[in-house]
Amino acid sequence: MTDSTLEALNQKLDRLIEAVTRLAPPPVPQTDLGEADCFVWQADPGYLEPVRKVNRVDIGLIRGVDRVRDILVDNTERFAAGYAANNVLLWGARGMGKSSLVKAVHAAVNGSAKIDLPLKLIEIHREDIDTLPKLMGLLKMAPYRFILFCDDLSFDHDDTSYKSLKAALEGGVEGRPANVIFYATSNRRHLLPRDMIDNERSTAINPSEAVEEKVSLSDRFGLWLGFHKCSQDEYLDMIDGYISHHDLAIDPETLRAEALEWATTRGSRSGRVAWQFTQDLAGRLGRPLKD
Repeated sequence: MTDSTLEALNQKLDRLIEAVTRLAPPPVPQTDLGEADCFVWQADPGYLEPVRKVNRVDIGLIRGVDRVRDILVDNTERFAAGYAANNVLLWGARGMGKSSLVKAVHAAVNGSAKIDLPLKLIEIHREDIDTLPKLMGLLKMAPYRFILFCDDLSFDHDDTSYKSLKAALEGGVEGRPANVIFYATSNRRHLLPRDMIDNERSTAINPSEAVEEKVSLSDRFGLWLGFHKCSQDEYLDMIDGYISHHDLAIDPETLRAEALEWATTRGSRSGRVAWQFTQDLAGRLGRPLKD
């Protein structure tokens, strides 16, 4: 075999190795849990992506939910300190600050200087719920304590991933790791649409058992915190809090009239509507909003 033939063969082998290397999956990034206090679970390939800047508001700006706020703070403080605490389902009206409260409570507890190590918040997307056992396996030996947070959790027809959630929360052989707790928000108290539960009742051989299988998912949450539509006074109080925090100068009577008109055009009153009005007002006044 001539030198030129060997050289040509080597070049072909190099190109083949390069092509195969490109087809191989990239290595899974290594997670440094000390790098941040908040992470997002990336189920594929399976690592925790740190969040440098968390989208949240100060807990003092969340109005109209004082009772559930205090309950959630107490549960979270006990968990962060190493004591017994419950999984939490925050359910109810849209836009009333369910997910905002979870993130705000996490920040408040970490800022209280009552714990030795920072509490970690990990967001898991609804579609990745069936990977919960894998995530818990990664966390159970870590020195930190973790809130696993799923926003807008619910299950539709023919969706069986709720069984993975049930087993991961309380029903598996290993059970939930002592350093992990699960918080979820939902518009549904039982996480499943009513017609889905009714259909199980009407078609099952043993209707009561079929319905119990569906409804028992919400029983895995020791705390159910309900969020209901706010009153006009609570809505205006939310806006007053935002206006004061962001130093927006406006006549009180004008503010009240414009805020009520905004709610009327939206057809609802909620914390989200109050915040959207505040953003609109700041833009019209030519004032930036604080981070």
